[in-house]
Amino acid sequence: MDTGVSMLNELVKRESAFVSALMMETQKVMVGQKYLMERLLVGLLADGHVLVEGVPGLAKTTAVKTLADTLQCRFQRIQFTPDMLPADLIGTLIYDQNTRSFSVKKGPVFSNIVLADEINRAPAKVQSALLEAMQERQVTIGDSTMKLDAPFLVMATQNPIEQEGTYPLPEAQVDRFMLKVKVTYPSKGEELQILKRMASSQRTAVVNRVVTPDDILNARKVVDQIYMDEKIEQYIVDIVSATRSPENYHLADLKPLIQYGASPRATISLAMASRAYAFLNGRGYVTPQDVKSIGMDVLRHRVVPTYEAEAENKSSEDLVTRIFQEIQVP
Repeated sequence: MDTGVSMLNELVKRESAFVSALMMETQKVMVGQKYLMERLLVGLLADGHVLVEGVPGLAKTTAVKTLADTLQCRFQRIQFTPDMLPADLIGTLIYDQNTRSFSVKKGPVFSNIVLADEINRAPAKVQSALLEAMQERQVTIGDSTMKLDAPFLVMATQNPIEQEGTYPLPEAQVDRFMLKVKVTYPSKGEELQILKRMASSQRTAVVNRVVTPDDILNARKVVDQIYMDEKIEQYIVDIVSATRSPENYHLADLKPLIQYGASPRATISLAMASRAYAFLNGRGYVTPQDVKSIGMDVLRHRVVPTYEAEAENKSSEDLVTRIFQEIQVP
């Protein structure tokens, strides 16, 4: 066992060497936001989509675009608007008068990294057009079904404060996002750096492409091999199960506060994200702290509070925090 974990540690250190180079490149543009950049990398390494939420002006779009600029991948930014159609996203059939036949015109979703900017501004039919691409990694146009190239990742942004002209994401689509990351304001020191670096019409920072798609795909294979003890697996199952049946874990007072708990997809996502987080930290094994560190981002959008919880000013984050506090750590 020890020999196997030692070999995994060496493999992880070797295969994760590109992470430091990637982070250094992103810091040419980004100031602070280490938490956000780490979560975007977790999504990339765990093959999971990321939903980024924060008030306007916190560099959500800049963070995703900067990460994409460090990768030798195809990148598309799609600005979601209320008048957008599914064909604007996935493509459509074009009639050719010369051949008297239809041909497929592919949409911007046929890329490696797709930035869905302000995703909650598009109507439900456009948001649902992403479902097949996000889950099945394929797109159907007419009678043609086309596979998307790997790696494929949707990184979406949304603003939490603007209600007019927005459409809440369907529960089915929210659940497709492995992580929901909340971006907060920078510190005073970071904001001073932002002022000195960005308060100019001449922005000269150029990000180099330091990572190839093969690097990402190879890293994913290593992430899949990272050791997870049975006690950690049981810990993950207990946490997710406690969101559905808190009374079984001495949390009966949470029962009337949770309308819906997390699905088995959350269990899978938490395990995969924990492995990816261990990879970022150069370890070949998962610790309970890895699960705790990434757990809120996996569960905050999957636990739906009741009206009673809202009346008591209890958010899904409050409920998840309480569960992590009470479930026994292995």
